Amino acid sequence: MQGYMKRSIGVYCMVVIKCARCKQKIFKYEKIGKGRIWHCWKDRIKEDYSIHKGTEIRCSCGNLIGIVERKWIKMKQNAFEFSDTIV
Repeated sequence: MQGYMKRSIGVYCMVVIKCARCKQKIFKYEKIGKGRIWHCWKDRIKEDYSIHKGTEIRCSCGNLIGIVERKWIKMKQNAFEFSDTIV
């Protein structure tokens, strides 16, 4: 559990989400727990480098990263990758 810090709702760490195609930064995101990122809660996004086109979240290269739904962004699997370390 190196790189994770304790919080009242569980373990979390800051991760960098990057485009799988061009490796450019998309978000700095406060991730809770281990495993995949299925969706990103908007209030946990600390820095946003993405391009918003309506409900679509895209990288500057044009790659579709996710779709905005209510309080979260539904992430398109295989369109992004993320680091497991504290930033």
